[in-house]
Amino acid sequence: MASFCGTVYSKALGMDTNLNIITPRGKSSAATGAAPRVAYLLHGLSDNAAAWIENTCLREYADKYNMAFVMPEVQRGFYIDAAYGLDYFTYIADELPEIVGKIFNFSHKREDTYIFGLSMGGYGALKIGMKRPSHFAGIGGFSSVCSLKDGLANDDVLIPRKEIAGVLGESNELLEKEELLTIAREFSACREKPEIYISCGKGDFLLDMNREFEYKLGEMKIPHIYEEWTGIHNWKFWRESLEKALAVFLGE
Repeated sequence: MASFCGTVYSKALGMDTNLNIITPRGKSSAATGAAPRVAYLLHGLSDNAAAWIENTCLREYADKYNMAFVMPEVQRGFYIDAAYGLDYFTYIADELPEIVGKIFNFSHKREDTYIFGLSMGGYGALKIGMKRPSHFAGIGGFSSVCSLKDGLANDDVLIPRKEIAGVLGESNELLEKEELLTIAREFSACREKPEIYISCGKGDFLLDMNREFEYKLGEMKIPHIYEEWTGIHNWKFWRESLEKALAVFLGE
């Protein structure tokens, strides 16, 4: 197993940015000749690229599933090509996989590639996975911000108004096209869809928007798994969610 904590240069962002990676020990790949699977883990609003390492059992999962975990950083950018800010969607969805592919000997196969996120990162994972369905076998959103209108467009609910203007524009002009429901409608027409796993705690303040999003996915006949259990918006719940999602997708 190896752990990489460093920086990479992003053309989309125009700067160096933090990137953390956990790799498996290699016993599985040595036995089967298979390169490690890859999972991108997206952090939440108040976290950074180190959060997943500090709060979960990634080293254990890396060995168990022969999987490398890639953890980028987007500050508070909401995985959006911002109206007045940086192009974090382009970086995560398009540029980062190319950077990782050039540096590391991980699997390039769609069936070996996953994306997970929590809270703001749950929005990012669901959005990127649905916008790039040919890239991923599975998408996991935990305690996700499923509605930008409810989570961002109302002043100071999640972030201050000045940050909202930076991300969505002064008049929220990017709101509609960046909403998960808008993206899901386009995604519903895709012939080959990644598996989707969504979870939210019964005591989470984002529960209602997760239930509404799950209901709308059902109306659009988009296959998915939705689970909720006792929990709130914290790492205990997200650790459980990651473990469940990996078991659902990989069945091991």
